[in-house]
Amino acid sequence: MSSSRPSDIGHAVTDLPDPADLPEADGSAAPDLFADGVGFTDENSRTARDTDDTMAYAVSPGTAAAAPAGSAGATSKSGPRDTGGPTLRERWDSTRERVRPWSAWSLRAKLVASMLALFTVLSMMTAVFTVTALNQALIGQVDQQLSDSLNRPSRGGDDDGGPGGGPGADRMEVYLTADGNAGYVYRSGVRTSLTSSQIALVKAAGLGSTPKTLDLGGEIGRYRTVAATRPIRNLQTGDQVIGTYVAGISTGPTDVIVGRMIVIAIATVAAGIILVALLGTWLVRRNLEPLRRVAATATKVSQTPLASGRVALGERVAPADTDTRTEVGQVGAAFNEMLDHVDEALNARHQSEQRVRQFVADASHELRTPLASIKGYAELSRREPDVVPQTVTHAMGRIESEANRMSSLVEDLLLLARLDAGRPLEAASVDMSMLVINAVSDAHAASPGHRWDLDLPPEPVEVTGDGARLHQVVANLLANARTHTPDGTRVTTSVRPEGEWVRVAVHDDGPGVPESLQPNVFERFARGDGARVRASGSTGLGLSIVAAVSKAHGGRVELDSRPGDTTFSLLLPAAP
Repeated sequence: MSSSRPSDIGHAVTDLPDPADLPEADGSAAPDLFADGVGFTDENSRTARDTDDTMAYAVSPGTAAAAPAGSAGATSKSGPRDTGGPTLRERWDSTRERVRPWSAWSLRAKLVASMLALFTVLSMMTAVFTVTALNQALIGQVDQQLSDSLNRPSRGGDDDGGPGGGPGADRMEVYLTADGNAGYVYRSGVRTSLTSSQIALVKAAGLGSTPKTLDLGGEIGRYRTVAATRPIRNLQTGDQVIGTYVAGISTGPTDVIVGRMIVIAIATVAAGIILVALLGTWLVRRNLEPLRRVAATATKVSQTPLASGRVALGERVAPADTDTRTEVGQVGAAFNEMLDHVDEALNARHQSEQRVRQFVADASHELRTPLASIKGYAELSRREPDVVPQTVTHAMGRIESEANRMSSLVEDLLLLARLDAGRPLEAASVDMSMLVINAVSDAHAASPGHRWDLDLPPEPVEVTGDGARLHQVVANLLANARTHTPDGTRVTTSVRPEGEWVRVAVHDDGPGVPESLQPNVFERFARGDGARVRASGSTGLGLSIVAAVSKAHGGRVELDSRPGDTTFSLLLPAAP
């Protein structure tokens, strides 16, 4: 066995291994052991060949054989596609339709999603930085070991089968000379010879003094390698030749540590996302609870009827949620102030309405006595035994007629004022079938030129209410049809039970209610135009009385009108 000794050129002399230890040639090794681009390269020459060396180094055993299969796979993927199912664009559109847009998300969901997104990005960046830094630190340690190994003398083999003073456990040594090549891998004290193809891969890697990662494939795995030119002694002949010595340290332990770190980072990030999602949801819900209470108060206020009558806005945001030092408190305080203004405005409106109603009631009541006197004196003039001039008789007749009309108007106003004041009506069982028969009979006597029809069920239909007011309602609906339709119009009055309701409908085939008038047809003093002009005796309060009486009975009135098909419907709760 030969020993290493210093050479004249400043490198340690390395003994060439015994030819018996060299791997058999299999034809893959080229005769030229130091072809251009392989073997030892310095920094200047290596830079010019980075592209070629990288391509040669990237190819591992089995890659060339796998390439045709990959090519065939690529060719098969480019073949005809099955177009029977939905396309990728259709699936994407379908997914977008199922996902709510960001603008439709609740504030809570937006805050939690934003926290999760920010935490995920920061955690992933931290994990990537940590793994990258750890990998670089471990690779730096391996590179330092490689640098130290090049400064120690090394022999191509000794009696115990291990390189003396080599780079340590799980290491690789390759000797490239003009006389032959040899390579060994030492793993757990066991030396394994490299094949000629693996040695050729080392030669083609363009190794130099700068460490480079080399993948030898199979069970060998990846190694961090460097190369240096030094005298190498042939153990058989004792001659020294200048060759390339390649030293490598396995990156397996480093890869295991980095892999474990990646798993730990992924698990930590996943656990952190779950924890942030749970705690974030709880914190956001807790911090938004005052806003939820403000919203609940606003919802209660929005459900309060504000259209008419006395409105008691007793709902207010709690004092704990009106601290103006916080954003939610500012909203709560502003909402309370707005409710105070609305309450004052509603009370002022109610007081004004009450004054108007009281005025109408008082005026109507006070007008009844003088109107009765006027009518009495008009009737008394007809009983005068002396001859009265014709002009005076006509004038007194007109006075009596207008007094009767004004009396009817005053009675209607007084009734509406009482209904607006909420005075209770009589509650008794009313047979709507008989009531409709009587009302239609009166309408037929008042206007024989119309065609009056009845559509009644075989059994009586009863409701609970004020019989006189319900008769007035039906009479007003019939009078409305009689007044605003020409002679010959068919008017059909029907009564139908509908579950918990009773529907009384008055249908005519007249010209119909103008579309512009329909939204306000039940308002007081509503006037029609066209074919439905005001006729003699109409006060404009008939339909408003219908609406007020039906509301007082807990019902409602509806209108469905078009030329030749008009229906006024009165819906009342059925008798229990």
